[in-house]
Amino acid sequence: MSFDPSNSPSVYPAHPRYFGLIPAAGVGARMGGQRPKQYLDLAGRSVLQRSLDSFLVSPHIVHTYVVVSPQDEWIDSMLTPNSRYSVLRCGGETRAQTVQNGLQQIACLETDWVLVHDAARPGLTPALLEKLIIEVADDAVGGLLALPVVDTLKRVRGGDPAVGASVETVNREQMWQAQTPQMFRKGLLQQALQVCPQVTDEASAIEAMHLPIRLVQGALRNRKLTVPEDLEFLSLYFDQEQ
Repeated sequence: MSFDPSNSPSVYPAHPRYFGLIPAAGVGARMGGQRPKQYLDLAGRSVLQRSLDSFLVSPHIVHTYVVVSPQDEWIDSMLTPNSRYSVLRCGGETRAQTVQNGLQQIACLETDWVLVHDAARPGLTPALLEKLIIEVADDAVGGLLALPVVDTLKRVRGGDPAVGASVETVNREQMWQAQTPQMFRKGLLQQALQVCPQVTDEASAIEAMHLPIRLVQGALRNRKLTVPEDLEFLSLYFDQEQ
């Protein structure tokens, strides 16, 4: 099956629906600790709850699905009950598998938009979510939040950078850091992940189909929680809001 974005507007409904999908089956090994990073405490609530909150208050989102491992033992105590989300225990070994498994179970049409958001990206705000939806809603393919790279980039060619290595500067023009949510039609995203199941984000699978993707400028606070220092950084935002 092939996809021609030039023909897509005629087959898509005038008022598509929007669904959230949060893959939360990972273990976050780089964070260390006794539990997956999405279940760490962030200003009195779990990281996952913070990542979910903007979806729950958005008037655009019909429903949000949180996809966890079938063996997950934390989820029931980490989220506040709310009729606007459901937990799916069908997570896979990789992010792509988890997203694909979730797409197979969510109750929406192939032409509906699905916004995939990292479970460990708690700095998302309702304003950022709305900005993405508004700017991508009329796009034939989809898009994602991202940030232009502002730091000088270095590529290590050989050796150990801690003790000295062959290094070169990489041109940062046109370089962006991918964030989430990443917003694509359900049917297109399923097709792309079937073709490229090894990708680490949804946009990579769409890119492999040689389709143009819209980038919407995100925010520094929407960074992904990867190492302990990230938790300290994100805590500053929530401490200021309390």
